[in-house]
Amino acid sequence: MIAEILGIIAPVLICIGIGFVWAKAGRKFDTPMVTFLVTYFSTPALVFYTLSTVDLSLEALFAMGGAAVAANILFAVIGAVCLWLAGLSQRTFLQSLTWPNVGNIGLPLCLLAFGEEGLALAIGFFAVYVVIQLTVGVAFVSGQFTAKSLISMPIIPATVIAMVILVWGVSVPQWILSTTRLIGDLTIPLMLITLGVSLASLKVVNITRSIWLALFRLGIGFTVGLMVSWGLDLEGVARGVVILQCALPVAVFCYLFAQLYNRQPEEVASLVVISTTLSIATLPVLMWYVLQA
Repeated sequence: MIAEILGIIAPVLICIGIGFVWAKAGRKFDTPMVTFLVTYFSTPALVFYTLSTVDLSLEALFAMGGAAVAANILFAVIGAVCLWLAGLSQRTFLQSLTWPNVGNIGLPLCLLAFGEEGLALAIGFFAVYVVIQLTVGVAFVSGQFTAKSLISMPIIPATVIAMVILVWGVSVPQWILSTTRLIGDLTIPLMLITLGVSLASLKVVNITRSIWLALFRLGIGFTVGLMVSWGLDLEGVARGVVILQCALPVAVFCYLFAQLYNRQPEEVASLVVISTTLSIATLPVLMWYVLQA
């Protein structure tokens, strides 16, 4: 079991480490260009290819979407209450307690732990989370709603087209599948290396508070994952994917939104760094649990 867990976690940490060391060495890394490439090309290709070729029922994918919505609601309610009791800013900290890193870390972990089926289920969870982040999430942090960012996200039409193919059993030309697979294979390593670069550039403030909030994010994530998987009667790989996705550290997007809308970005950056660092210790235990379940 130890070798199996190491085989899942080590590739993820090594890729993150490559980005971290690269940035600390002072080498150039065009983060905006890579982010654009991943967002508008490789991730939609990965979503399309995976959902078009995986042997999964539509019900299973809808269950992942329902799990994502349920988890988001629980995170928001529990986080809001706890922040209110602690006297901390909702607009600054609630997004960090609500949005785990289901993309950069969640997708590769689910792929390595559960194979193509796990990746497909994780993509279902991830796609719904992206929609929530870019609508309700952005509206809450910014104080205003705009559908512009959602409309411009290619992952949405890629998901819809793939779902249509699943429902109708449409035969996709092999050249399209080969192309989307080739481009989609860029996604996970680029996501992880970019995460490492981002972590190297973020600074930590208010260490004690950040540690407590980071521990809360990881702990409430695991708890909510258990609650949602139990409430939706999920089993096997689906249960493992939901628990894993929920129990991940704070998403880097939280820092980007905090910076964009001036919501104490240095505080959110601290949570991203510390929660990701702490997850190095919690991930082996988490992986042991989901693989045993």
